[in-house]
Amino acid sequence: MHLRRFAHPMAKAVSTDIYREYRTWLRLERGYSPNTIEGYEMDLERLRAYADELGLDVVHIDFDRLQEFVFREFKTITSEATQARVLAGLHSWFRFLLYKDYIDQDPSELLEGPKKSKHLPTVLTLDEVNRMMEAIDLSSNEGHRNRAMMEMLYGSGLRVSELVSLRLSRMYLNEHYLLIEGKGSKQRLVPLSPVAEEWFGYWMQERASWPVKQEYKDYAFVNRYGRPLTRAMVFTIVRRLCADAGITKTVSPHTLRHSFATHLLQNGADLRVIQQLLGHEDLATTEIYTHLDVGDLRKAVLQFHPANKN
Repeated sequence: MHLRRFAHPMAKAVSTDIYREYRTWLRLERGYSPNTIEGYEMDLERLRAYADELGLDVVHIDFDRLQEFVFREFKTITSEATQARVLAGLHSWFRFLLYKDYIDQDPSELLEGPKKSKHLPTVLTLDEVNRMMEAIDLSSNEGHRNRAMMEMLYGSGLRVSELVSLRLSRMYLNEHYLLIEGKGSKQRLVPLSPVAEEWFGYWMQERASWPVKQEYKDYAFVNRYGRPLTRAMVFTIVRRLCADAGITKTVSPHTLRHSFATHLLQNGADLRVIQQLLGHEDLATTEIYTHLDVGDLRKAVLQFHPANKN
């Protein structure tokens, strides 16, 4: 796409490869994950289309037009998380332009969006987790693979992106640990439960007969065609298992991660240990798991409130 640049005495000439340069900056200098980069590039594409409609320069767009773009986008985007992501993408683009001296003032600096509300996460009970595991058809071709995946999601608290990108070369089975690359390419060691190890062993025996392509042999989990699993496929598997187990909650792979953290906390694990296991940079992110169910709240009132002592 040809960039129409307005006169800007303080700014550097705009590179014809500016978008490739932006992607490299996101990946190498900011350390963002491929998923975050993909989202930010989608946001930039929409901004470019909007600027084209108005005959404007997407590099030197002003605050008023940027605000109009945000208002228009938010009419069709109802998710607070997605709205926040769009704003983060815009801020990122203009920070890049400022950092690289393409502009001398950031028009996104005053942009404000919704503050993400902290909703309590959906959590499965231990009985529901067990029912989900038992709903897996072990006689099917993918049965042992699916059981091993579910045990890792629940037993190690992995994100779905971490599960599908897990490599055999980063699984230290003798030491019972996984080396996980999380958000921002940050690495952490995560213990592997004996149950997950056992099911992973069954899957590896079965996997030996699968037509795994040479370039994907290091992936821990593959599909029936020998290629890496997608996040969408894992979502589908989890939802089917919940339906088969008669679980009516809205469940995703992340629900198993929430359940992992909540069950650890309820059984006495330290919050900072859980923070390390989940790979949270900020303890405040982990603190959402300090919620208790209604039964626990009632027990606390009955046990500790002086009015109930007699």
